[in-house]
Amino acid sequence: MATSGTYVTEVPLKGSAEKHYKRWKNENHVFPDAIGHHIQDVIVHEGEHDSHGSIRSWNYTWDGKEEVFKERREIDDENKTLTLRGLEGHVMEQLKVYDVIYQFIPKSEDSCVCKITLIWEKRNDESPEPSGYMKFVKSLVADMEEHVIKT
Repeated sequence: MATSGTYVTEVPLKGSAEKHYKRWKNENHVFPDAIGHHIQDVIVHEGEHDSHGSIRSWNYTWDGKEEVFKERREIDDENKTLTLRGLEGHVMEQLKVYDVIYQFIPKSEDSCVCKITLIWEKRNDESPEPSGYMKFVKSLVADMEEHVIKT
């Protein structure tokens, strides 16, 4: 059986949990302008930007390489949680499971924490663990902060 695991980290953020959650849930189309050094394009294939079950592709640069990630989105408004379930793309060549969960937790009126959970399972034991992807996802959240608090 191939190795699996879960990574969890938290990113403290300025701005309300509602603002950050709204950006990640509804406004992925602004990501290329806001953090174009990471995200070059977001394409919705099924559903709407903010709909549960929608499918989208992300064109991004990671570790100096252009990659694609196709995901199905799960939305939990009550808990301000967004789950991206990996379907296809570069990361899925090495992993059978790649789920990224973003939960925006209020800390005060103008601050929050984004708890990021990455659940993964390798296709085979020779594949590397996706710790680099966790660092990448964490940097997306941190780099989006400034853009969120400006709006």
